[in-house]
Amino acid sequence: MEVRRLPVTLRPDASRVLIRPFSPSDGSAAQPGAASPRGLRIISRVLSLSEEEAQHHWEVVCADFGQRHPHIESYFLERYRKVAHWMPTDAKITEVRQLLIGSYFTQEYSIEAAALFNPSAVEAPDQSGVPEGALRFVLSLRAVGEGHISSICFRGGIITPDFQIELGEPARWVVEARRDVDESFDRAWFCRKAREIGVDADMVDWIASQLTEKFTETQLREAVGHTCSLRRDSTCQAQGERLLLLAKSNFSVHFSPQQRYSERAIFPASPSQTNGIEDARFVKFTEDDGSVMYYATYTAYDGRVIFPQLVETEDFLHFHFRTLQGGAVQNKGMALFPRRIKGRYAMLSRQDSENIRIMFSDDLYTWETSDILAKPTQPWEFIQMGNCGSPIETEKGWLVLTHGVGAMRKYCISALLLDKNDPTLVIGRLKDPLIRPAPEEREGYVPNVVYSCGGLIHRGQLFLPYATSDWFTSFALVPLDELLDALV
Repeated sequence: MEVRRLPVTLRPDASRVLIRPFSPSDGSAAQPGAASPRGLRIISRVLSLSEEEAQHHWEVVCADFGQRHPHIESYFLERYRKVAHWMPTDAKITEVRQLLIGSYFTQEYSIEAAALFNPSAVEAPDQSGVPEGALRFVLSLRAVGEGHISSICFRGGIITPDFQIELGEPARWVVEARRDVDESFDRAWFCRKAREIGVDADMVDWIASQLTEKFTETQLREAVGHTCSLRRDSTCQAQGERLLLLAKSNFSVHFSPQQRYSERAIFPASPSQTNGIEDARFVKFTEDDGSVMYYATYTAYDGRVIFPQLVETEDFLHFHFRTLQGGAVQNKGMALFPRRIKGRYAMLSRQDSENIRIMFSDDLYTWETSDILAKPTQPWEFIQMGNCGSPIETEKGWLVLTHGVGAMRKYCISALLLDKNDPTLVIGRLKDPLIRPAPEEREGYVPNVVYSCGGLIHRGQLFLPYATSDWFTSFALVPLDELLDALV
């Protein structure tokens, strides 16, 4: 069949930077909220400057960075407020000196300096102004920067009526999503999740008795502190930390509606994400009543352990991060079906690092068991198989894009076809890969790899963005009828 590689690529651009908090290390672990000796010394040095010197150095900062970031003064003042409790005196200082102090606790971060890959494409929520026969899409990507930390960034694009791709120039500025302040939690949901992660039931009951039906992380912290002061239990503090970790791992972030897709970046923001947010697989999910939500399964990584988790959004402006629970929530590569099947949620997974598995649940956030769906069969997938995004519904069945790993750890993209009514049945399978690494695609951070986190169908064409050697992103179009005919 014809696989048309498009003359469009997305390559990492080190000039796309965002501003982030900077906390100079003291070389030792400090208690949360405790004064940083090094931070105190930095503040003291700024305070030692005369007003003229402070004004001069502030003007230098403005000249260097004022045109590189929007609203940078507001950010510096916010950073100053975060460290103001370290001030050695209660004496009031000028706004210029506050701004200067804030600048010393801020840094630029080149979000995609190392790689921009593992894309996932979905139909955009807003199709207004799109020419007839065209489609606006949202592309999510894994951006890798300093320290090999992975973030989620976005691009908006259009598939034109003649099946070209228009991405446009990315915005010069990148803005980190803002975390919602004092987000509320549902007490019944939180207590159930706490028991699922192994918090002692008695401890959960003690905490629950002090919380209202809706509560904030601040109120939870107060309840944990009060409980541990009353209970002389050696495990109380550890149990309390698990409760706080659960709260920190379920949070919301938002962007301004004025920010273009290419300005938006979701940087790791919870303890489980310390070392990155990897391989988001977005899917447009339609409920039985016709309502739409965009979900993405992704892998959170804290430097030691991977955590499969879920993010949800209606508009790509407000994102809600949720933990997944259950015995089947393991390993990487979970991908949600785009609708319920016989009233239940369905998900592809790969708990054993080798086979594609399938699982069902009545609860979107809890997955207990899985069954093998497909095993490595062809030589180019003998090492392992996995999905390349959520299944795509067609008239002939569920199209599942797959990846296979063969000799010399070479990755190829292929496909399966599942029965539309019973997706546990594989009714078609390509005998050859759909996409192999072309000669010009073999070199990169991880050589000999093509990989995707999700494509979409538009007017009889499979639009497939894919990663090239874990470095940059390419695009291809495949005639859907030819692909389905080849799935035998």
